[in-house]
Amino acid sequence: MPYHRPIPESKSRPKLARGMDALVEAEKLMQIALLLPSAAFIGWLAGAWLDKVLHQAWIGLAGMVFGGISGLVYVVKLAMQAASETPPDKTENEEKNGKGGPDREE
Repeated sequence: MPYHRPIPESKSRPKLARGMDALVEAEKLMQIALLLPSAAFIGWLAGAWLDKVLHQAWIGLAGMVFGGISGLVYVVKLAMQAASETPPDKTENEEKNGKGGPDREE
């Protein structure tokens, strides 16, 4: 008996949901853009404070470098997480088309 794929239902997402998805993506990009400079600035502030407390002159620079590196590590983690996410529509369509859904009938 041949297997006939069901006709997929074309449920387009409402405009509001698509707009919210665009805002979420824009927020992620803004977070990455603000994260690196703010991490370096916070590291510099902590280093400058330690410079005054410990009467040294190099800790501010070390704090800025440490803040920049920690910000970069976090940005890489965010990028890897964004790359590994699959859009929810793709998995739903694969199940509807018979490409490996859990309740697939043959």
